[in-house]
Amino acid sequence: MPRIGVTGHVRLAAGTAELVYASLTAALAAHGDSPPHGVTCLADGADQLFARAVAALGGTYEVVLPAADYRSMVADPKAFDDLLGKAIRVDYLPFPESGPDAYFAASAELLGRVDLLIAVWDGAPSDVVSSTANVVRAARARGLPVTVLWPEGARRG
Repeated sequence: MPRIGVTGHVRLAAGTAELVYASLTAALAAHGDSPPHGVTCLADGADQLFARAVAALGGTYEVVLPAADYRSMVADPKAFDDLLGKAIRVDYLPFPESGPDAYFAASAELLGRVDLLIAVWDGAPSDVVSSTANVVRAARARGLPVTVLWPEGARRG
């Protein structure tokens, strides 16, 4: 069973979460006969949708959190806690505060744990260190296969 990681946009427009969730579920189901094993940073948006899709397919996931204060950064702490509680492993990086460097370090740790990456990405370039575009670049530089998902009708919020 391949270890599948996720990166993706945090802010999704109304109606986009449903489209992304369906695409993630289909992409995960296509990666073998056994339930998937995912790795996520559990950010709002794509990461949390990924964790839900993995769980819905009977799979397991582990979480890499960028900093000790990360829970205070999420939009819905209750939903975050629910997903965190279902993880089979949770690791916190040694950053005291969340920020772009901590986010990218968590993504780099994630990339070191996976066999392939799913990117929920509209394809827009970015020079921001913690952006989806930069994580995709880093994955490709490592030689990891990257599957880009951006379903028809999806929009960033």
